[in-house]
Amino acid sequence: QVQLVESGGGLVQAGGSLRLSCAASGRTFSSYAMGWFRQAPGKEREFVAGISGGGGSRNYADSVKGRFTISRDNAKNTVYLQMSSLKPEDTAVYFCGANRWGNISWREYEYDYWGQGTQVTVSS
Repeated sequence: QVQLVESGGGLVQAGGSLRLSCAASGRTFSSYAMGWFRQAPGKEREFVAGISGGGGSRNYADSVKGRFTISRDNAKNTVYLQMSSLKPEDTAVYFCGANRWGNISWREYEYDYWGQGTQVTVSS
């Protein structure tokens, strides 16, 4: 069982930056691939970024490439999402997920554990 807790969301102006954190419980954190997803009002949850257990592989949605960076610190059981050049369309609740099979996936159903989410609001 893995518990995930996101933090770092907030209100920011367009063009600004935020760093989200996702702290995980458990002793096998490094074996999990981790992903960040987001869900805007009235829309389905969508993949944002993913990272392999060791951190050597990363994937991004086209909409955030070049603006967002996913990273992890396995010693701290934490995954991060550094968001820069934020746009109003980035406004959403951001969730982190853990995939126990170690696969970076854009498919929501392939993640076994989820956090409660953190709100990011970008004003124009």
